[in-house]
Amino acid sequence: MNTTALDGDIVNGVHVMPVRVYYEDTDFSGVVYHASYLRFMERGRTNYLRLLGTDQRALFAEAEKEAPGFAFVVRSMSIEFLAPARMNDLLEIETEPEEVKGASITLRQRVTCSGDTLVEAQARVAFVSEGRARPIPKPLRQAMQADRDAIPDRG
Repeated sequence: MNTTALDGDIVNGVHVMPVRVYYEDTDFSGVVYHASYLRFMERGRTNYLRLLGTDQRALFAEAEKEAPGFAFVVRSMSIEFLAPARMNDLLEIETEPEEVKGASITLRQRVTCSGDTLVEAQARVAFVSEGRARPIPKPLRQAMQADRDAIPDRG
C-alpha cells in the first residue's frame, strides 16, 4: 500500500495532506465541528514529522539515541476559524515550520478547501524526552530548519 498518498507530501518545505470531511466530522448543522479541525491539524503535524523521518530514517534513529523515548507535545496553539467546511469537502491541511528553536518548533497550519483558507493556526510544539523538555537533536533541528528555509519568500 502506498502510504505517501495518505500521509501527504512535503513540497518546498510545506507539508500538504488531503482530508475528506465525513459525517462524523460535522455537527448538527452539517458543518465541520470546531474540534475536528484540531484532529485534522494533529494528523498534519504527525505526518509532517513522519515524512521528515521517512526521508531521513537515520535522522530519527540518531535522535532516539540522543534522547530516548522522545516525543513532540503541543505547548500552545492559537487558531482562527474563518469559514466553514461541509460534509464531503476535500480539504488540504498545510503544515510548515515557522520558527525552529533549541527545544521547540512553531508550526504554521492552514486548512484550505478549493484554494480558500478556512482555518489558520500556529502550534508551538516542544521536544521532550524522559518527561522533560530537551533540546531538539541537531540533525533533526537542521532538517526542520531546511524545510523552513525551502519555503518561498523565506531565507
